[in-house]
Amino acid sequence: MYIPAPYREADLDRLHAGIRDWSFATLVTVGADGTQVSHLPFLLDAQPDGPGLLTTHLSKRNPQYQDLLAGAEALVIFQGPHAFISPSWYVQQATFPTWNYAAIHARGTPRVIEETRALHAVLRRTVAHYDTPMGGNWDFDAMPFDYVEPRLGLIAAVEIPLRSLLGKFKFNQDRSPEDQRGVIAALEGLGEAQGLAVAQAMRTALGAVRA
Repeated sequence: MYIPAPYREADLDRLHAGIRDWSFATLVTVGADGTQVSHLPFLLDAQPDGPGLLTTHLSKRNPQYQDLLAGAEALVIFQGPHAFISPSWYVQQATFPTWNYAAIHARGTPRVIEETRALHAVLRRTVAHYDTPMGGNWDFDAMPFDYVEPRLGLIAAVEIPLRSLLGKFKFNQDRSPEDQRGVIAALEGLGEAQGLAVAQAMRTALGAVRA
Protein backbone atom coordinates (compact mmCIF):
# COMPACT_ATOMS: atom_id res chain seq x y z
CA MET A 1 0.00 0.00 0.00
CA TYR A 2 1.38 3.38 -1.03
CA ILE A 3 1.49 5.63 2.05
CA PRO A 4 2.90 9.17 1.82
CA ALA A 5 4.50 10.18 5.11
CA PRO A 6 1.74 12.55 6.33
CA TYR A 7 -0.83 9.73 6.12
CA ARG A 8 1.14 6.91 7.74
CA GLU A 9 -0.40 5.62 10.98
CA ALA A 10 2.04 3.59 13.07
CA ASP A 11 0.48 3.79 16.53
CA LEU A 12 -0.42 0.19 17.43
CA ASP A 13 -3.30 1.20 19.71
CA ARG A 14 -4.90 3.25 16.92
CA LEU A 15 -4.40 0.46 14.42
CA HIS A 16 -5.98 -2.05 16.80
CA ALA A 17 -8.89 0.32 17.39
CA GLY A 18 -9.43 0.57 13.63
CA ILE A 19 -9.36 -3.21 13.21
CA ARG A 20 -11.96 -3.62 15.94
CA ASP A 21 -14.18 -0.84 14.56
CA TRP A 22 -13.96 -2.10 10.94
CA SER A 23 -13.79 -5.81 11.77
CA PHE A 24 -15.73 -7.10 8.74
CA ALA A 25 -12.75 -7.23 6.41
CA THR A 26 -11.38 -8.63 3.15
CA LEU A 27 -9.12 -11.71 3.20
CA VAL A 28 -6.84 -12.07 0.17
CA THR A 29 -4.64 -15.07 -0.69
CA VAL A 30 -2.79 -16.24 -3.79
CA GLY A 31 -2.59 -19.98 -4.38
CA ALA A 32 -2.58 -22.65 -7.05
CA ASP A 33 -5.76 -21.28 -8.64
CA GLY A 34 -4.75 -17.64 -8.48
CA THR A 35 -6.11 -14.90 -6.25
CA GLN A 36 -8.92 -15.73 -3.82
CA VAL A 37 -10.93 -13.15 -1.86
CA SER A 38 -13.41 -13.58 1.00
CA HIS A 39 -15.29 -11.08 3.16
CA LEU A 40 -15.25 -12.21 6.79
CA PRO A 41 -15.59 -10.98 10.38
CA PHE A 42 -12.32 -10.93 12.33
CA LEU A 43 -11.55 -11.04 16.03
CA LEU A 44 -8.34 -9.39 17.23
CA ASP A 45 -6.13 -10.36 20.17
CA ALA A 46 -3.16 -8.25 21.20
CA GLN A 47 0.12 -10.16 21.42
CA PRO A 48 3.22 -9.37 23.50
CA ASP A 49 5.61 -10.39 20.72
CA GLY A 50 3.93 -9.07 17.58
CA PRO A 51 1.32 -6.78 16.01
CA GLY A 52 -1.56 -9.07 17.01
CA LEU A 53 -3.52 -12.23 16.23
CA LEU A 54 -6.55 -12.32 13.91
CA THR A 55 -9.16 -15.09 14.10
CA THR A 56 -12.02 -15.84 11.73
CA HIS A 57 -13.88 -18.81 10.22
CA LEU A 58 -15.14 -19.80 6.79
CA SER A 59 -16.86 -22.61 4.90
CA LYS A 60 -14.74 -25.53 3.75
CA ARG A 61 -16.54 -25.20 0.41
CA ASN A 62 -14.87 -21.84 -0.06
CA PRO A 63 -11.97 -22.35 -2.53
CA GLN A 64 -9.84 -20.09 -0.35
CA TYR A 65 -9.86 -22.82 2.30
CA GLN A 66 -7.37 -24.75 0.15
CA ASP A 67 -5.01 -21.76 0.05
CA LEU A 68 -5.20 -21.49 3.82
CA LEU A 69 -4.50 -25.20 4.28
CA ALA A 70 -1.43 -24.79 2.09
CA GLY A 71 -0.16 -21.96 4.30
CA ALA A 72 -0.51 -19.23 1.68
CA GLU A 73 0.43 -15.75 2.84
CA ALA A 74 -2.68 -13.86 3.98
CA LEU A 75 -3.47 -10.18 3.47
CA VAL A 76 -6.44 -8.82 5.44
CA ILE A 77 -7.74 -5.38 4.43
CA PHE A 78 -9.74 -3.35 6.94
CA GLN A 79 -11.58 -0.44 5.33
CA GLY A 80 -12.49 2.58 7.45
CA PRO A 81 -14.71 5.57 6.64
CA HIS A 82 -14.20 7.39 3.34
CA ALA A 83 -15.54 10.47 1.57
CA PHE A 84 -15.00 12.57 -1.56
CA ILE A 85 -13.34 15.90 -0.78
CA SER A 86 -14.12 18.96 -2.93
CA PRO A 87 -11.62 21.83 -3.40
CA SER A 88 -14.62 24.11 -2.86
CA TRP A 89 -14.24 23.39 0.85
CA TYR A 90 -10.70 24.78 1.01
CA VAL A 91 -9.56 28.35 1.55
CA GLN A 92 -6.75 27.65 -0.92
CA GLN A 93 -8.68 26.23 -3.87
CA ALA A 94 -5.85 26.02 -6.44
CA THR A 95 -5.76 22.23 -6.22
CA PHE A 96 -7.79 19.16 -7.19
CA PRO A 97 -10.47 16.93 -5.63
CA THR A 98 -9.32 14.01 -3.53
CA TRP A 99 -10.66 11.23 -1.34
CA ASN A 100 -10.21 10.98 2.42
CA TYR A 101 -10.16 7.46 3.85
CA ALA A 102 -8.65 5.04 6.32
CA ALA A 103 -7.34 1.55 5.56
CA ILE A 104 -5.28 -1.01 7.42
CA HIS A 105 -3.38 -3.89 5.79
CA ALA A 106 -2.53 -6.85 8.01
CA ARG A 107 -0.22 -9.66 6.83
CA GLY A 108 0.67 -13.03 8.26
CA THR A 109 0.82 -16.77 7.65
CA PRO A 110 -2.48 -18.50 8.55
CA ARG A 111 -3.05 -21.54 10.75
CA VAL A 112 -6.17 -23.62 10.05
CA ILE A 113 -8.11 -24.97 13.03
CA GLU A 114 -10.43 -27.96 12.48
CA GLU A 115 -10.62 -29.62 15.90
CA THR A 116 -14.26 -29.63 16.97
CA ARG A 117 -13.96 -28.08 20.43
CA ALA A 118 -11.58 -25.40 19.21
CA LEU A 119 -13.97 -24.52 16.37
CA HIS A 120 -16.83 -24.33 18.84
CA ALA A 121 -14.80 -21.95 21.00
CA VAL A 122 -14.19 -19.64 18.02
CA LEU A 123 -17.91 -19.54 17.26
CA ARG A 124 -18.72 -18.82 20.91
CA ARG A 125 -16.23 -15.94 20.91
CA THR A 126 -17.69 -14.57 17.68
CA VAL A 127 -21.24 -14.72 18.99
CA ALA A 128 -20.19 -13.12 22.28
CA HIS A 129 -18.52 -10.28 20.39
CA TYR A 130 -21.25 -9.52 17.84
CA ASP A 131 -24.58 -10.96 18.99
CA THR A 132 -24.58 -10.94 22.80
CA PRO A 133 -24.21 -7.13 23.13
CA MET A 134 -27.44 -6.73 21.11
CA GLY A 135 -29.38 -8.26 23.97
CA GLY A 136 -31.60 -10.61 21.96
CA ASN A 137 -33.31 -13.76 23.22
CA TRP A 138 -31.24 -16.20 21.16
CA ASP A 139 -28.59 -18.00 23.21
CA PHE A 140 -25.92 -19.92 21.33
CA ASP A 141 -24.68 -21.60 24.51
CA ALA A 142 -28.18 -23.00 25.11
CA MET A 143 -28.09 -24.98 21.87
CA PRO A 144 -27.31 -28.70 22.44
CA PHE A 145 -23.80 -29.54 21.33
CA ASP A 146 -25.16 -32.59 19.50
CA TYR A 147 -27.11 -30.16 17.30
CA VAL A 148 -24.13 -27.84 16.72
CA GLU A 149 -21.42 -30.48 16.18
CA PRO A 150 -22.44 -31.66 12.66
CA ARG A 151 -22.28 -28.07 11.40
CA LEU A 152 -18.79 -27.64 12.78
CA GLY A 153 -17.55 -30.20 10.28
CA LEU A 154 -18.54 -27.85 7.46
CA ILE A 155 -16.33 -24.94 8.55
CA ALA A 156 -12.76 -24.20 9.53
CA ALA A 157 -11.38 -21.54 11.83
CA VAL A 158 -8.31 -19.56 10.88
CA GLU A 159 -5.74 -17.84 13.07
CA ILE A 160 -3.35 -15.34 11.51
CA PRO A 161 -0.41 -14.30 13.71
CA LEU A 162 0.38 -10.90 12.25
CA ARG A 163 3.82 -10.16 10.92
CA SER A 164 3.05 -6.59 9.86
CA LEU A 165 0.40 -3.88 10.09
CA LEU A 166 0.27 -0.90 7.73
CA GLY A 167 -2.12 1.94 8.38
CA LYS A 168 -3.07 4.75 5.98
CA PHE A 169 -5.27 7.42 7.57
CA LYS A 170 -5.62 10.09 4.85
CA PHE A 171 -7.40 13.00 6.51
CA ASN A 172 -5.96 16.21 5.00
CA GLN A 173 -2.93 16.18 7.29
CA ASP A 174 -1.02 18.05 4.57
CA ARG A 175 -3.55 20.91 4.34
CA SER A 176 -3.70 24.06 6.42
CA PRO A 177 -5.79 24.16 9.62
CA GLU A 178 -8.23 26.48 7.81
CA ASP A 179 -8.68 23.98 4.98
CA GLN A 180 -9.07 21.13 7.46
CA ARG A 181 -11.80 23.04 9.29
CA GLY A 182 -13.52 23.72 5.98
CA VAL A 183 -13.58 20.02 5.09
CA ILE A 184 -14.92 19.02 8.50
CA ALA A 185 -17.65 21.67 8.38
CA ALA A 186 -18.69 20.69 4.84
CA LEU A 187 -18.85 16.98 5.63
CA GLU A 188 -20.88 17.62 8.77
CA GLY A 189 -23.16 19.95 6.82
CA LEU A 190 -23.90 17.28 4.21
CA GLY A 191 -24.94 14.91 7.01
CA GLU A 192 -24.14 11.66 5.15
CA ALA A 193 -23.09 8.73 7.31
CA GLN A 194 -19.70 8.14 5.69
CA GLY A 195 -18.92 11.85 5.62
CA LEU A 196 -19.84 12.27 9.26
CA ALA A 197 -17.57 9.35 10.15
CA VAL A 198 -14.71 10.95 8.19
CA ALA A 199 -15.31 14.30 9.89
CA GLN A 200 -15.14 12.61 13.30
CA ALA A 201 -12.00 10.72 12.30
CA MET A 202 -10.45 14.00 11.15
CA ARG A 203 -11.21 15.62 14.49
CA THR A 204 -9.48 12.72 16.24
CA ALA A 205 -6.52 12.52 13.86
CA LEU A 206 -5.87 16.25 13.58
CA GLY A 207 -6.72 17.28 17.13
CA ALA A 208 -9.96 18.78 18.42
CA VAL A 209 -8.40 22.25 18.78
CA ARG A 210 -8.01 22.51 15.01
CA ALA A 211 -11.69 21.75 14.38
